[in-house]
Amino acid sequence: MKPLAVLLSPACLAVCLALWLAVPGQAPAAAAEKVDVELVLAADGSGSIDDIEFALQRKGFARAISHPLVLNAIRGGEHRKIAVLFVEWGAPEAVETIVDWTVIGDAASAKAFAERLVAAPRQVFGYNSISAAIAYSTQQILSNRYDGKQKIIDISGDGPQINGPPLQVVRAAALNAGITINGLAIKTRSGTSFRSSFGVPLEVHYRQEVIGGPGAFVMTADENTPFEEVILSKLVREIAMLRKR
Repeated sequence: MKPLAVLLSPACLAVCLALWLAVPGQAPAAAAEKVDVELVLAADGSGSIDDIEFALQRKGFARAISHPLVLNAIRGGEHRKIAVLFVEWGAPEAVETIVDWTVIGDAASAKAFAERLVAAPRQVFGYNSISAAIAYSTQQILSNRYDGKQKIIDISGDGPQINGPPLQVVRAAALNAGITINGLAIKTRSGTSFRSSFGVPLEVHYRQEVIGGPGAFVMTADENTPFEEVILSKLVREIAMLRKR
């Protein structure tokens, strides 16, 4: 049977998620494997990301997920492991799983995840639909086989919501499902995408329209703060969030 995200358009999926999550008793069955965090890394693969920036993003995520600081944060949890999914997004119809759900609890599993990520071909293009990325990521969390105390969607991008299902509807559905949405605003090498179409800095757009849930936050990557350094700090913070609550 195909996943819900394949059978439905992102717009329809957004509405269905919102309606389903609003009905009491409709929560999914408990996942089989307990982890500390269910984490979806949803990275911008849209047309505004050139090949050099795309490679830097992939390598940044790969190095961060296998960094000793991240592994130490993982080992500090009750279950000493997290479940991670890597997704790339662009246009509403262009959201793809790049590395499927993987349990990471040691250096070997982190390295395997990183190697699969770097080796995977580029699959998405088009222009920004943050809402489609959140809708897809929410469905992936609701349908997986893991039971995490913390559920996080980590959205990174260099531009604002442009098209796709209503962002407010999708965001509300994710928050209603107990999912926290964090953001990483990226300043590209050209700098042309750093301000949203609403005339405010991209991190402000993310803070006002995208993120939500307990402890939600936005970080920024620019020429003064390299992407790899920011994503490393962000992952450590996200993995450690549960222990600070």
